[in-house]
Amino acid sequence: MPQASAASPWRLVAVPAAITLAVTLLRLVGELLNWSPMLFSRAGGGGGALVGIAWLVPVFAAWFGVRLARAGERPGPLGPAFGLIVLAIALVPLSGIAAAKAGIGQLELRMLFVFAVASLAGVVLAWRAWPALARTLLAYAVAARVPVALIMLLAMLGNWGTHYDAAPPGFPEMGAFAKWLTIGLLPQATVWFWFTIAFGGLFGLIAGAIAGRRSAVA
Repeated sequence: MPQASAASPWRLVAVPAAITLAVTLLRLVGELLNWSPMLFSRAGGGGGALVGIAWLVPVFAAWFGVRLARAGERPGPLGPAFGLIVLAIALVPLSGIAAAKAGIGQLELRMLFVFAVASLAGVVLAWRAWPALARTLLAYAVAARVPVALIMLLAMLGNWGTHYDAAPPGFPEMGAFAKWLTIGLLPQATVWFWFTIAFGGLFGLIAGAIAGRRSAVA
């Protein structure tokens, strides 16, 4: 019988969500105070800064997988589940390549919508691989990305000079709210959900499979 704590995604993600929020706020403070660019890059997209929440996804996803597996919430046959996860991960970059070959520019709004639709399709595939893990990762994605989206809105309205309000080079001029909808809310609610659920699903599936096998042997 699965444990109650593992059956409740929100209870399972509570501590990781709190840690993620703390890292988000630390990064915001670091950028506002002009701390080391290597740790707190203010470039559009984040510039691969070492302090960020994307790095937390594989760590927490693996932990979720272990917790779920030990509670009896295990995926089905690993072969099909792994295949679905790999397809979910590949779908977004492949869609971008196909759109580029069709003549859609990298910074066109059409490309953003291609990535958004492909991301949602990738989430569906990852969900089918291991629904219990996907539910947990969805809860974590909401907890992690809603604060980021709100910070981006405030940063764009106030021109804070952080990566939260920085547009990529060549991005067309538009009002703060339209800019937030386009490069703030849309990516946070689609591409970053896909990243969390698909990439996280890969690490969670591997960790869960290992934990499940050890539990079966024990």
